[in-house]
Amino acid sequence: MSDQAPSAHASTTSIDVVLNINGAERRVNVPPQWTLLDVLTRSCGLTGPREGCGVGMCGACTVLVDGAALSACLLLAFQVEGREIVTIEGLADAAGRLHPVQEAFLEHTSFQCSYCTPGFILTTVAYLREPPAHRIDAKRYLSGNLCRCGSYVKILAAVKALEKRGP
Repeated sequence: MSDQAPSAHASTTSIDVVLNINGAERRVNVPPQWTLLDVLTRSCGLTGPREGCGVGMCGACTVLVDGAALSACLLLAFQVEGREIVTIEGLADAAGRLHPVQEAFLEHTSFQCSYCTPGFILTTVAYLREPPAHRIDAKRYLSGNLCRCGSYVKILAAVKALEKRGP
């Protein structure tokens, strides 16, 4: 029997995951406990999804998964294999034109520090995809996103303007 303790640098198991991120297939080899947020920021170099709380309560890491606004910090990477993932970097069209929600946030200066902005924009995109007859109040829908700067009035103004414009 050896008197040596196991090495702190013992090899760890990793898994291959294939993700569809912003319309492109990405193959990554990551530890199985890595979240989607870990993969997006560490392996893919994306800066839009941000870690705020790490427990799904602030919305800074919000991404669209098959069109639904979800917290990337709560999803293990392998759980979203084969699903369509969109980050703020993938929201503009192929020509680089901003999405109408991005434009509305700019028009209404719906940000200060902008740390929360990608999450609010993606959540708003998901909200506006809901049929108008089935939508809950925008303020309630966006309540899972926190803005430490207090830009809520301008964020809601942008959302209300988008609701008035229609599809």
